[in-house]
Amino acid sequence: MPNDAVQDFSLPATGGGTFRLSQSAARVLVLYFYPKDNTPGCTTEGLQFKELHREFRKAGAEVYGVSRDTLKSHESFKAKMGFPFELLSDADEAVCQQFGVMKMKNMYGKQVRGIERSTFVLDARRVVRREWRGVKVPGHAREVLDFVKTL
Repeated sequence: MPNDAVQDFSLPATGGGTFRLSQSAARVLVLYFYPKDNTPGCTTEGLQFKELHREFRKAGAEVYGVSRDTLKSHESFKAKMGFPFELLSDADEAVCQQFGVMKMKNMYGKQVRGIERSTFVLDARRVVRREWRGVKVPGHAREVLDFVKTL
């Protein structure tokens, strides 16, 4: 995936819009894929991106969270947490498939299919410059920001 161009896609976004990759004016895009709204790890991860949001913007980057949750769920999660960035709803998993983030995971001793927590940084040409898979939340947003600042 690194150094691969990402094919255009569009997803429903919080705030009543549609996000289209080809229409984003951001110099750098940070797409973080997370399993589920309102769960402890996903809440912590989102709050860490929120905390560093101003620094991401200063570095020319826009941050978007992506999961399979409904737009309604995203709107309430975003409002509750006060996220300054939009959440994208990939209910049919098309973009999750494109990025290869769907995995079988163990949940309470059962095999379940879900999103493997992953982050991708895309440059202005929408080429993947770096990816993180199987992300551990503590310190992750800071690591992504440090990388973005090198672009």
